[in-house]
Amino acid sequence: MKLKVIIHEAEEGGFWAEVPAIPGCATQGETFQELLENLYEAVEGCLSVDISSFETDERNHVMEIAV
Repeated sequence: MKLKVIIHEAEEGGFWAEVPAIPGCATQGETFQELLENLYEAVEGCLSVDISSFETDERNHVMEIAV
């Protein structure tokens, strides 16, 4: 999966970024490299869902796919 991100230079120094395809998904970093690392973590956190609350039976099951 490829996502477009918008990277901004912060007024106080460093960078911050937002992921328009995932509402509320944003992060920051003091350096560009730190920003990139934080972006991967932020996207993973925004897309992860706790599936323990879903009930499954023989007709319903949880599956993880790579996109």
